[in-house]
Amino acid sequence: MRYLEYHENGIYLVLGITEDQRTKLLHFSSVPFDEKRLCRPRSTWRSGEVERRDQLIDEAFQLVQVELSGYDRPYENHGRKYVGTAPGYLLKFAGISDSRNEHGRLLVVSQEDNGLSHVRTETSFQFYDGTNIVRCTNRITNIGTETQTLEYLASFSYTGLEKECDPPEESVKEMAIYLPFNSWMKELSWQDMTLEEAGFADTQPAMCRRTSRALEITNTGNWSAKRFLPMGYIENRSAHTSLYWQIEHNGSWHYEIGDMHEHFYLSVSGPTEKESHWSVDLKPGESFESVPVAVGAGRDEFAGAMGDLTTYRRLIRRPNRDDEKLPVIFNDYMNCLYGDPTTEKELPMIDAAAECGCEYYVIDAGWYAPGEWWSGVGEWRESRERFPEGIRQLSDYIRSKGMVPGLWLELEVMGIDCPVAKEVPDDWFFVRHGRRVFDRSRYQLDFRNPDVREYADGIIRRLVEEYGAGYIKMDYNIEPGFGTELYADSPGQGLLDHERAFLAWVDRIYEKYPDLVIENCSSGGLRMDYALLSRHSIQSVSDQEDFLHFATIAANAVTGVTPEQAAVWSYPLFDADEEAVIFNMVNAMLLRIHQSGHLIRLSGRRRELVEEGIRVYKTIRDEIRMGLPIWPLGLAGNTDKWLAAGLRCGDHAYLAVWKRWDGKDDMRISLGRSLGLSAGQKIKAECIYPACACQTDGQDLVLCFQGPYMARLFRVEWE
Repeated sequence: MRYLEYHENGIYLVLGITEDQRTKLLHFSSVPFDEKRLCRPRSTWRSGEVERRDQLIDEAFQLVQVELSGYDRPYENHGRKYVGTAPGYLLKFAGISDSRNEHGRLLVVSQEDNGLSHVRTETSFQFYDGTNIVRCTNRITNIGTETQTLEYLASFSYTGLEKECDPPEESVKEMAIYLPFNSWMKELSWQDMTLEEAGFADTQPAMCRRTSRALEITNTGNWSAKRFLPMGYIENRSAHTSLYWQIEHNGSWHYEIGDMHEHFYLSVSGPTEKESHWSVDLKPGESFESVPVAVGAGRDEFAGAMGDLTTYRRLIRRPNRDDEKLPVIFNDYMNCLYGDPTTEKELPMIDAAAECGCEYYVIDAGWYAPGEWWSGVGEWRESRERFPEGIRQLSDYIRSKGMVPGLWLELEVMGIDCPVAKEVPDDWFFVRHGRRVFDRSRYQLDFRNPDVREYADGIIRRLVEEYGAGYIKMDYNIEPGFGTELYADSPGQGLLDHERAFLAWVDRIYEKYPDLVIENCSSGGLRMDYALLSRHSIQSVSDQEDFLHFATIAANAVTGVTPEQAAVWSYPLFDADEEAVIFNMVNAMLLRIHQSGHLIRLSGRRRELVEEGIRVYKTIRDEIRMGLPIWPLGLAGNTDKWLAAGLRCGDHAYLAVWKRWDGKDDMRISLGRSLGLSAGQKIKAECIYPACACQTDGQDLVLCFQGPYMARLFRVEWE
């Protein structure tokens, strides 16, 4: 076997070209390649097994996992697993290009099957300088004379996750998977387990690790993060290495971890036929490109991996002033007007928000209808019953107070009772079984349709140019399922084409209105993905209504989104005590403050605490946009009584600490490992919100929180 070895940005990537020109991805890691670890040591093999070993190596390590309809797999894949795919196993090396661009090094590996399926694949590895991240895609082209139906195309597939384990038979205990569970009001809830705990106990005899078991993590539909965030992390605790990835797609996706021939593999893709009702017909000369997947290789340090992803996310994001300046947002919804705005109610709230130091003022839901509006949305015109002088009067008043006005919008849907929905043809919407698809009394608009895009253009134009909005909270509260049957080879392909058309539409909106800020919201964080967040500057991470539970989401937010993009509600109740106000503020102060609550009903010290929190935030937000995450107590759990999360900003750090539910009063938080300190270094700490004294001991922050719930924000230095 001929090896092609690359070492770039701390990543060791090794391709193997066999004698019959098949291309193997043998190594993708932060440690150098060791050929001996492709299989068990030769000394452990019994007589006659060497030939079988070589055969198994040849069957595994496919660079591209691709399935076309009607092709037999010669290897056992057991069930639904995406290994040994056909014609993936038939592809032969056709060349490699090695170049550089504005991001870094770019490798493109070409393969062809000229004997049976007559397809060509191009695998791109785009390195990003300054990170241990590679963005991967696969492009397949039909170079034959017959139509081929594509059922599966991985963006990244790697066999040998465990091969650096020592001893190798302990891999099921030494490999740990971190899964990012996500749900409405329960976002960013990470759980970890070993491969053994995930069902991969080593019970097969030698040479037979090829079970039907695979850990399948799937999203199907237009809420890209309704069950899991589109990302994952796996670490090898024996070899001190890790692999982590994010799927940069705003719809259906799939990844799986499974076993094949004594190795564990990872295969990551966009939509699939089995899971997502997706397939596409490739006519002669036609091509299809997989969704992008960013893959990183590092040490077995979760915070370091998330820091690397944070750096990468900043590199791929659309440049914008919002993520540089981090203005404070006021939104009138949570614990405030709750979707019932009027001119009379808004005017004093605008004054209060300005006095507290807010810089955006967003009028949330309800501005377009006099009463109940859920099933009738779609025209998006101001309600004169609510705003007798028009909504422009309010937006002008907001600007006169030094703030940018914003409006709530759910543009991608039409209510079933909307007059427009009754006038337009069915192909404006998703259709299955000959009928419009609806969820929660709304139809899903289809952005492949140019008339729909023109309609959407007109709404944005009205909100920006007539109503004066400089900020749009773009919400999305339905799940239309696996796609649409109209004008598509499959419903899943209809969904994929719609999602790509929607992204292209968003790009055009930013070209026309480069200073417009669009908040990505989907019932909170149910579309927290970097297809959308590479475009939008800010993400609503949750609709969680309990500030004590919101601390978990806030503490873990930087796993899914950069801190400067993570909007977190601070919504003190008007009858809450001072500690509740502080807790609310600390939830948001290392991210983006999404201020709400009935400010005009907050009096005395409670109002002062909101103002103080915003003042302190403005002194540190320049550093938030460059900070990298730390979790000295580990990731936050939903029932944890003490939480700690922070940002390292060069030679100092900011740390938020929460206590809740009558946890113990005393806590020592060791910061040495999180901050990478040497044994002799000591920390100094200052409680910056609310300003008060604190204690340190060596590398420990020593705390005594005596209330049933408390939170504080610290600045930490070391010497």
